[in-house]
Amino acid sequence: MSTHTTPAHPAPQTPVPVPTVVKLGGSCLDDLDGTWWDDLARHGRAHPLILVHGWSRPLRELNPLYAGPQAILRDRYGNQSRWTTPEVIADIKTVSATMAEDVFTRLRERGITAERLLGSDGLVQAGPGERWWWRDKQLVELDNLVGPITGVDPAPLKNLQAGHAYLVTPLARNEVGQEINTDADRAAAAIAAAAGATDLVLVTDVAHLLIDGAPVTAISDRDAAAFRDKGATGGMRKKLRAAGEALDGGVERVVLGSALVSDLLDGRTGTRITRTH
Repeated sequence: MSTHTTPAHPAPQTPVPVPTVVKLGGSCLDDLDGTWWDDLARHGRAHPLILVHGWSRPLRELNPLYAGPQAILRDRYGNQSRWTTPEVIADIKTVSATMAEDVFTRLRERGITAERLLGSDGLVQAGPGERWWWRDKQLVELDNLVGPITGVDPAPLKNLQAGHAYLVTPLARNEVGQEINTDADRAAAAIAAAAGATDLVLVTDVAHLLIDGAPVTAISDRDAAAFRDKGATGGMRKKLRAAGEALDGGVERVVLGSALVSDLLDGRTGTRITRTH
C-alpha cells in the first residue's frame, strides 16, 4: 500500500510595513512645536518612521566659524558644499547626538520608540567627491570629505514597524571607507527609495515651492526639474533634485512644506510632486 504525503505549505510571510520618510531641516527643527510632534506621533502609530535630519543651524550655533563664508566651498561647476574635514565630521556627530536626545524625548512622551542610526554605519554609500574648488578666485585641489550617494543598503533598518522611528544622521562611507558628509535631502530620497517608502516628506522653513512668487500646490516631476534647472536657487534646488531622485527610485510622491505631516500628506498645504504619467 502506497502512502501519499501532503506537501507542506509555506507559512504566509508577514508583509514588511511601508515606512514614511521625513526629512527634518536643521534650520527648522527648533521651530516645530508640540502640535507638530503630536501629529507625527499619530502618523507613526500606523506607519514606521524614518527621520533624516539636517544640522545646519545647530552646527552654526556650536561654532560661529561654521556660519562664515569660509565654511562653504564652490566647485568648478558652481555647486556649493560645506568644507568638511575630520573635525567637522566630529562636530556633526556632536550636534547630532544632542538633537537625537531632543527628538527621542519628544517621541517617547508620545508613545513612539526610537533609535539613532548613522548613515555611515552601513546604510549609505558614497562615491568619489569633487576635488577642485574655488578659493580666493583660484581653483585649488582640496581634500573635502563630501561625496555623492551611490547606494543605500536598507539592512540596518531592521526594526521597521508601526510605533517605532529611526533617526538617521546622513553621513556615509566612500569607496575607501572614509566617513564623509552628504546632502541630507538627497540622502533622505535615496533612503526612501531603498526602504520602499511610498512617501517622502521634506519639512522645511517655507510653506510652498514658489514659482514667479506664486505658491505651487502640485507639480509634476518633469516641470519641477525644469524649474530646478532654470529658476530654483540654493536649498530649494537641492530639494527639487532630491524629489526627482526619490520619484525615479520608486517613491510615489514627495511633499514639501512647513506644516503638519498629515496636512502635507493629505494635500491640505505644501507642494506635492509626483511622476509624469
